[in-house]
Amino acid sequence: MGVEIERKFLVRGEGWRQGEGRYLCQAYLSRDPARTVRVRIDGQQAFLTIKGLTAGATRAEFEYAIPVADAKALLALADGPCIEKFRHRLPAGGLVWEIDEFLGANAPLVVAEIELPSEDHPFDRPDWLGEEVTQDTRYFNSALAARPYSSWQASSG
Repeated sequence: MGVEIERKFLVRGEGWRQGEGRYLCQAYLSRDPARTVRVRIDGQQAFLTIKGLTAGATRAEFEYAIPVADAKALLALADGPCIEKFRHRLPAGGLVWEIDEFLGANAPLVVAEIELPSEDHPFDRPDWLGEEVTQDTRYFNSALAARPYSSWQASSG
């Protein structure tokens, strides 16, 4: 069974910025927290991903490469808009930080994620790393598709 162990953090400043990043477009066929189904186009590649319920920083994850033409057709069936972002990858101590710079209705949100071999695996914390939001479901991409970051301020006032 595929398992993802991932910690998620807000990002401060610009110290993480290196290069252009890759443009990603992803949308959800199901946003049920117990089983999200995502379609992602990443350049000339596309993926279908199924994720299970998150417990701590761990959840089941199954990801399959699919033809880009199929991904485009599946995006048309999505439950909500496409999440657009630039993804930057920064190697660090044998691990890799993935920093997502969100576009559109989720701008100017920037979130860093690190995939770990175990929940208690130690990792270096770069100076641009901000507050941990692993447990805050508002920062799940599936939640951002339904309630974009730009709407948070408007609905809290």
